[in-house]
Amino acid sequence: MALTRPASLAPMPTRPLPPAGGAQLARAGEIEVLSWPSLEELGVDAIVTTRECGVSIGPYRALNLGLHVGDDPDAVAENRRRAAGALGAGVDDLVFADQVHGTHVEVVGARESGRGARDPADAIEGTDALVTREPGVVLVTLVADCSPVLLVDPEARVLATVHAGWRGAVAGTLRAAIAVMATLGARAERTVAAIGPTVSPKAYVVGPEVEAAARDAFGARADEVLWPHGERFRLDVAGANRLQLRAAGVPGHQISLAPFASDDGPFFSDRSARPCGRFGLLARLR
Repeated sequence: MALTRPASLAPMPTRPLPPAGGAQLARAGEIEVLSWPSLEELGVDAIVTTRECGVSIGPYRALNLGLHVGDDPDAVAENRRRAAGALGAGVDDLVFADQVHGTHVEVVGARESGRGARDPADAIEGTDALVTREPGVVLVTLVADCSPVLLVDPEARVLATVHAGWRGAVAGTLRAAIAVMATLGARAERTVAAIGPTVSPKAYVVGPEVEAAARDAFGARADEVLWPHGERFRLDVAGANRLQLRAAGVPGHQISLAPFASDDGPFFSDRSARPCGRFGLLARLR
């Protein structure tokens, strides 16, 4: 899989090509990644890292990208170099957010390149969705069970990556991101979405407060994402984010879900082991 592209841009289609399915594991540079080849047709380079092919040890083995989880910073720095290299980029092209399970969205560009890449204190503060319209800027979302979500309007050339766990799903982080994308010329009906590996409902039993929040957020459709489990429920976080995308106007056939859950594939899962590392969604416009 060749993810490095020349500077010239291919003509964009007048209607987006949906990434329905098609996500696959492949080698990119020094590491193994999950990617959606159909996103390449839309002018986007995007990967989701796995936990393989890194240098971290112990519970962070091996490609941990999180500087905030107790891992050796030098190991994380090397892992981030490898992850950036999978896109033909450098560490200083990456933009990280200080993710807080909220709904704040930040528009970033070349002047924010490198934010949070070497020091978490320098990440974009209190932000769970990054949006750009500048080619070459690599947006990074870190997760270990929450949904990493890519959004792109290939006609307007507006890209976002979003961190949305159950709190973000019920609060509407994705809807907030789509609203900010609209200020840059994007339209929901042209937007293509790819939801990366997320905790499986089979591993995510929730309490009454989460059930109530989901019912408040989704009303009559809440039963689509709340699965009975005795006297409690399991929550389909990826499905909840899909409902938010549909409510925001993104066509269902333009929403793709990864073929892996974070707890049953080659990914970090906070529900399965603590402490653990973080894998990442990295994306840029060509």
